[in-house]
Amino acid sequence: MTEPVSRALIAEDEPLLAAALQQDLTRAWPELQVVAVVGDGRSAVRQALALRPDVLFFDIRMPGQSGIEAAAELADAWPDDQPFPALVFATAYDQYAVQAFEAQAVDYLLKPIQADRLARTVAKVQGVLAQRASAAAATGAPPAAPSTALPSPELEATMAQLRALLGAPGVGTAPAAAPATAATRLSVIQASHGTQIHMVPVAEVVYFEAADKYVRVLTAEREYLIRTALKELIEQLDPQEFWQVHRSTLVRATAIATVTRDEAGKQHLSLRGRPERLPVSRLYAHLFKAM
Repeated sequence: MTEPVSRALIAEDEPLLAAALQQDLTRAWPELQVVAVVGDGRSAVRQALALRPDVLFFDIRMPGQSGIEAAAELADAWPDDQPFPALVFATAYDQYAVQAFEAQAVDYLLKPIQADRLARTVAKVQGVLAQRASAAAATGAPPAAPSTALPSPELEATMAQLRALLGAPGVGTAPAAAPATAATRLSVIQASHGTQIHMVPVAEVVYFEAADKYVRVLTAEREYLIRTALKELIEQLDPQEFWQVHRSTLVRATAIATVTRDEAGKQHLSLRGRPERLPVSRLYAHLFKAM
């Protein structure tokens, strides 16, 4: 009985580099089938969910969404009953990225990719996939996860790595600015509306939500729109006061009334002062554990 062929997806916004990696993989791992090559993070998430590859090669800097952000979004949407793909990041030399990858024991390739380094990565990934295959063979085919299943320990570990990478200074972006101090934190949001500028005290904000080119600022009574990116807001707010619960949502911790898990295992927040129920990303579900 022949071994199943491993399948890979490459996400790289430079076509020549993507083609070179595919050729290098053909030499280093002839049995590997590259099922898709995409040029941006959103396409990578969409194609990975559709094709369910065994291995992901993600460039960390891509248009619109970094490779790390794409991997985090993919991990949040990945089915509970299937192993998450082995993940390899590719980057031009960047001290911040290298330090973060090594600290989190995440495999990475430096551009231009060297044959010996790629061979070591291939051997490592093959070892991971072989262990999974052996475990599956020993226990038989895994049953479909029940609707209330929690993520596997392996996926939990991957999400912990991705959380740390998302918070690492300068990974996938320019080096991060120093975190805001008590003296430099935002106290007022300036939101324009027509010819008026509304001065919204941060103390009145229940949550922030990214929406297209804007961020919605919601108080108990009103909604405002600002053009400041959610990432920039996060750097200017107290992390003990505002918790990120989703890639697009930042919530005042003291405004959270209850956390409910639905039949699919997804968490939702009910808020004081607002009627909405907000979804919690799997990436941030660790915030809500009973004391």
